[in-house]
Amino acid sequence: MIDLKTYGYTEIEAIPDELLPGRVIELQRERLTVVTEHGEITAVLKGTFYHSAESRVDFPCVGDFVLLHYNENGDSLIVKVLPRRSKFSRADFSGHAVGYVKTIREQIVATNFDYVFILSSLNWDLNVSRIVRYLTQARKSSGQPVVILTKTDLVEDYNSALTEVTQSIPDVPVHAICSHTGAGLNELNPYLMPGKTVVFLGMSGVGKSSLLNALMGQDLMKVQAIREDDSRGRHTTTHRQLFMLPSGAMVIDTPGMRELGLFEADEGIRASFTDVEEWFLKCRFKDCRHQTEPGCAVLAALADGSLPLERWKQYIAQQHENKYVQSKTSYPIDKRARNKRITTQSKQTKRNGGWKK
Repeated sequence: MIDLKTYGYTEIEAIPDELLPGRVIELQRERLTVVTEHGEITAVLKGTFYHSAESRVDFPCVGDFVLLHYNENGDSLIVKVLPRRSKFSRADFSGHAVGYVKTIREQIVATNFDYVFILSSLNWDLNVSRIVRYLTQARKSSGQPVVILTKTDLVEDYNSALTEVTQSIPDVPVHAICSHTGAGLNELNPYLMPGKTVVFLGMSGVGKSSLLNALMGQDLMKVQAIREDDSRGRHTTTHRQLFMLPSGAMVIDTPGMRELGLFEADEGIRASFTDVEEWFLKCRFKDCRHQTEPGCAVLAALADGSLPLERWKQYIAQQHENKYVQSKTSYPIDKRARNKRITTQSKQTKRNGGWKK
């Protein structure tokens, strides 16, 4: 028998006798692998998920705790997803058309984690602005972000890059490591305690699979060679999966992302750019647009270097993207709310004796 508490499970509600709790550790197409007290089992979703869920964000994701009808002779049946204590989402720009409007949907990457490891390689593909984008989305996930700079063996001196990243995000831990030599891996031990869950995020080829292999102490994941034309590793992880480390911590490994689309990032932007928005309070006018207004503290800070121009550009770019995503998601949300309201009114009318003439 497996004690599900070792997988981070804490009972938050009474469970009916006929149901069994479990944690989703792998998802491939419509079949899930779930760890329960009986070990790893395969499971499928109850039909009501497809009929009643407003979107796929209501479906189980890797990291979720679920309740299921256990079947020892075949696929078990998942009937409920338990409340999530953390989740990492991104904007899915491949959304479908609603009427004549192209929508952007939320895509949940992982749930119920304690730390978000944002991986970026130290070769010439290092991009501080990209790291800041990941941080913005990570700050709204309820997990603690940690930046991991990989492949220290590929650069002669990584201290300048380490300093640049640290200065750009002074309130976030940053660690430089090499998965092949083991350099710096001991710095990660405080995050990898029994019962804790870490999610790996980053572009393809930044070394997520190599780090997982190093932490597991075995070549669990295939690792491809670095491409000579752009210094990036090849994509190896094909689907999300949760692994139990020898330390008792868990890692959710995710496929590399070509680009991270911000989703509902208001809170994350405020948290990531407190140093920028504090200038707004010093402007002469409360509705200052920070363009040509007299007495604008932002313009003054940009002029004397108190506010770095690159930092301001990052803030503006994320605000513009966030507003664009919101404009493309508000229509289907408003439509669902309107339909729900109409349905409720219709039911209420029927209970009151039908339509009045």
